[in-house]
Amino acid sequence: MSNDLFELSLVVLMTLLTFSLLLCFGRLLRGPKLPDRTVAFDLISIHAVGIFLLFAVNSHSYVLLEGAIITAVLGFLGTMMFARALERYPHVRWLERPSEDED
Repeated sequence: MSNDLFELSLVVLMTLLTFSLLLCFGRLLRGPKLPDRTVAFDLISIHAVGIFLLFAVNSHSYVLLEGAIITAVLGFLGTMMFARALERYPHVRWLERPSEDED
């Protein structure tokens, strides 16, 4: 009984994380500005690590834990690359959304 409840809670948590991950993908695509997309990218990597970990617990696999660590490191490096680009090229107008009047 307790084992079934634990497995059900893992499935529910993975479903909720997947739904939240899809919402973050929507924010990544919509923007509107690069800092919003940077935060969405960071959230996507955090959600991916969480899903990896929940799936590793559910399947009793240590290999997936290594995948979660690699995903966390790559997500951190990707976020740092976005932040570095924002810092290095402040003259680029990627913080502004092009207006429809300029067409």
